[in-house]
Amino acid sequence: MTGRLENKVAIITGAAMGLGAADAELFASEGAKVVLTDIAEKEGQELADKLNGTFFHHDVTDEDRWIEIINETEKKYGRIDVLVNNAGIVKPGDPENQTTEEYKFTMSVHMDSTFFGCKYVIPVMAKNGGGSIVNMCSIASVQGESYVAAYCAAKGAIEAYSRAVAVHCGLAKNGVRCNTIHPSGIATPMVASVPALMAEKFGNTGVQDAPVESNKVGEPMDIAHAALYLASDESKFVNGAQLRVDNAMSVVSGLSLIHISEPTRPLYISYAVFCL
Repeated sequence: MTGRLENKVAIITGAAMGLGAADAELFASEGAKVVLTDIAEKEGQELADKLNGTFFHHDVTDEDRWIEIINETEKKYGRIDVLVNNAGIVKPGDPENQTTEEYKFTMSVHMDSTFFGCKYVIPVMAKNGGGSIVNMCSIASVQGESYVAAYCAAKGAIEAYSRAVAVHCGLAKNGVRCNTIHPSGIATPMVASVPALMAEKFGNTGVQDAPVESNKVGEPMDIAHAALYLASDESKFVNGAQLRVDNAMSVVSGLSLIHISEPTRPLYISYAVFCL
């Protein structure tokens, strides 16, 4: 099947690399007009040029910039059919040593941006009969991951808020749907940075992969295909759903892919939570 997003206009945040870039490439191949946003201007513009799309420099924590991008996209293309709230960060820290600054910044990048995106795109989508909002969540909203406490909080907030958006739009009968995707560990630049961030935060050494096949790291296109389904009309009756793309990570016992050891105690950290 081709052309699954033919004539649709899709905004994807955090689209310069990782999951966002995979979404943009797949969406464009299926006929969408893609609008890529990111703070990584060089990479974002190069990908947008390659896909014949549009790039906007975008600090997703900036409410005014959200309004500008949505208005400029509607002005250029006449409509917005899909929004993928994908931008995100990870700041390692457990409930005792996660700093207030790390917590606030993590919540702002994830939850504030999701709030702004939904708030300002819903009326634009509704004017043209509806659309699809895909909020990138994580199995960190399902499992307890103590060493990325703020990240868990942010992803849990996105999951809960997305249900509120879905119910609101359902009651309004405006044709807008809102669903979440919950990846486990995916091979992206953000995931690749995690061992160094963990070592910096906790002073641990000896990071190594644990041979747990059921928890293997996925590929960005594994998530992009899920996003494509939720963005397309094939999912027109799917609203308020949580789609886990984690190779059973969230339903099997055991910890996972990273074993970080100290002389006095073992510390197990999972790639599962890092999805961008």
